[in-house]
Amino acid sequence: MMKNFLTAALGLAIVGAATLAQAQAPAAAAPAAAAAPQQAGFVKSVRGTVQLLDGAGATRTAAPGDALGAVDRIVTGPDSSAAVVLRDNTTLMVGPSSRMDLKEFHFDGTTREGGMLVSLLRGSMRMITGLIGKTNPDAVRVETQTATIGIRGTDFIVQTDGQP
Repeated sequence: MMKNFLTAALGLAIVGAATLAQAQAPAAAAPAAAAAPQQAGFVKSVRGTVQLLDGAGATRTAAPGDALGAVDRIVTGPDSSAAVVLRDNTTLMVGPSSRMDLKEFHFDGTTREGGMLVSLLRGSMRMITGLIGKTNPDAVRVETQTATIGIRGTDFIVQTDGQP
């Protein structure tokens, strides 16, 4: 009888410890998840040679469905283009022989607050603004080497030759 009691008590202790560990695991993982950079959007389509450079300088070939970080660069080759969709439903179409930096992007889907800064270093780009541009146009900015554009419309095209 005593042996059965000890076996049952040991079993409960093991189950209790496992349950406690499971309950504490999400709390421990939460800070790591909060520290991970949030995805800004995704690559919708690619034609030709398109490269993505992340904030750390790592380069990868772009493919439809690839994640776009909040500080990524898109580089297109000759006769190449890419379309990306950001989390607020802004669409960016980057033309041939272009270099575009997504310098800043933040968006809260619940409050619909956010902002973005896009820098076109070379080539052409078309932007169709999403929720950020509709709710707070002043929070959407596009830079070229010679000008910064404040957004007042919802669809525009920018082109630069990359020379100051």
